[in-house]
Amino acid sequence: MKILVTGGSGFIGHNVVARLEQLGHEVSVLDNQTNYGIVPEEEMRSLHEERRQYYRANIHRIDLAHSRESTEWMVRHYAPEIIIHLASFPRQKVVSADPRWGSDVMMGGTMTLLEAAKTNGVRRFVYISSSMVYGDFTQDIGEDDDCKPIGQYGIMKLAGEWLTKDYARRTGMEYAIIRPSAVYGPRDIEDRVVSKFLTAAMRGQTLRVKGASEMLDFTYVDDAVAGIVAAALDSNAINQTFNITRSASHTLLEAAQLAIKVAGNGHIEIQDKDAEYPSRASLKIDRARELLGYIPTVDITEGFRRYYEWLRK
Repeated sequence: MKILVTGGSGFIGHNVVARLEQLGHEVSVLDNQTNYGIVPEEEMRSLHEERRQYYRANIHRIDLAHSRESTEWMVRHYAPEIIIHLASFPRQKVVSADPRWGSDVMMGGTMTLLEAAKTNGVRRFVYISSSMVYGDFTQDIGEDDDCKPIGQYGIMKLAGEWLTKDYARRTGMEYAIIRPSAVYGPRDIEDRVVSKFLTAAMRGQTLRVKGASEMLDFTYVDDAVAGIVAAALDSNAINQTFNITRSASHTLLEAAQLAIKVAGNGHIEIQDKDAEYPSRASLKIDRARELLGYIPTVDITEGFRRYYEWLRK
């Protein structure tokens, strides 16, 4: 099957591409390969080179938001049955730093891709959203619970869900929406919470915990990829929204303590909660279990150990 993956050079994206190729699918990749102005160029270049070793697909460097003709050409040329749309600003911090650029990428880019999908008869559009669409939640939450995003990132992710559903309604195109949470693992950038904790611990530095009791549903990348691929391929995923997480939340303090235990070094400094981010708990994954057979297999202890071993090497 022909599948187009946007953001296919990214952390989650390159793993999705590799998994699809292992399953025998013909994959093409669209990615602007930007560092979003926050990741050192050398680190980003090194990560892209290492990620590239894991898949064979051609990479097209296209800015979705400002390259309508190139995007249209690519969808027409490769004629994918399925598009998996991972290309996005990575999180709230980056959007807050440049909201207009964030809007261009997250809103304009999604619109450009949906138009190309409509014009070229794409069968299924898989939109990768975020747990941030829920806003604050201190109890386990499911896909049918209210979405009350806090911050521009979550607002734009939810708007992307609505746009995807509207195109599906008007064109008959299938959709699947994925809401992951706190995905981590090898070949990720350093500027994310698990990466920060582990690298700081390995260097004997301070792990700054912004809200000791704040919780996240930490999800190892292999589990996230398994859920995304299942949603792209399974007929049970048609016009469904799925939480794809480990479904087991841990506090930031617990995560920092585990990083120190795994690395054997570092110390913790407790700070105030980051007001940019909502308070969160676990996401219910019953729907993904029932419809997709989704069963996450890597708990936080094993996930941190695997990530540490990659960083150490």
